[in-house]
Amino acid sequence: MREASSPNDIDFTIDRGNLYREESITDLKVASIRRLIPVKADGTDDPERETVFIGHTQLMSPDGPLPIQAQLEAKTIEQAMDEFPTAMQQALFEVIENIKKMRRQQQVQDRSDQRIIVPGR
Repeated sequence: MREASSPNDIDFTIDRGNLYREESITDLKVASIRRLIPVKADGTDDPERETVFIGHTQLMSPDGPLPIQAQLEAKTIEQAMDEFPTAMQQALFEVIENIKKMRRQQQVQDRSDQRIIVPGR
């Protein structure tokens, strides 16, 4: 996606060939699973495309809630529920690794900003 330089450059056209109806399933504790059912532009189911399952949860951190989500490799709700714990563990691992990487980059930037330049040396 390219960056828009003005509001007039934003394309709000709906991709009519990539429409989904969304259903949400939750245990009201940990898991939220979104089932995205492919539909045609007239709203009828599109059996030519696969249903997509997205798992979502959030963890509390010292900085507030941390949302975690991942696509679940499943064809049914039952499979999605079975896949949920593993997918969330993997997504959490990736979030932690990204945070560590950003901290390392920030430390490098901070060190380069703190160099003292002494004239004549």
